[in-house]
Amino acid sequence: MGNSVMFAILAVFIIGSAVMCVTTTRIMRAATFMLFVLFGVAGLYFLLDYTYLGAAQISVYAGGVTMIYVFTIQLVSKQTLQGLVERLKGSRVVFGALMAVIGLATVLFVFMKNDFINRAAEVADAELPVQAVGQALVGAEKYQYVLPFEFISIFLLACIIGALVVSRKVEEK
Repeated sequence: MGNSVMFAILAVFIIGSAVMCVTTTRIMRAATFMLFVLFGVAGLYFLLDYTYLGAAQISVYAGGVTMIYVFTIQLVSKQTLQGLVERLKGSRVVFGALMAVIGLATVLFVFMKNDFINRAAEVADAELPVQAVGQALVGAEKYQYVLPFEFISIFLLACIIGALVVSRKVEEK
């Protein structure tokens, strides 16, 4: 019962922060709300007793990725950011809502077609040992995640190098 209540609180917190992240017009507030979303996801990991994943979520994503975003925001000039302010038009809101409903319908169709709900109830009863989760994260065999982690690290390195190239001052001749 307690886990269900905590999950509901975290879910409302994550959804509220995500909505605020995409609807705010101030870019630093959006980065702050994104940080709240990432902390909420870390809370879900801690709720599942995956302390390693929760700590990795906080240190890598909430700490590292958010700092990269804030660093990038600080590099961009105020004139560039002021030009990005856009007013919401009624047709765009209707189109966005329509696309969201179509996406929700697609997800629900896939869930119903593949009987995910009944399978999720069966899987929830079985416990997954932490050793199996750790092996899946650092293993190199089929359905293990060391290769995607390596690709993500190369991608983040490319982002850092790109930020340094953009921030470098051009010497006038």
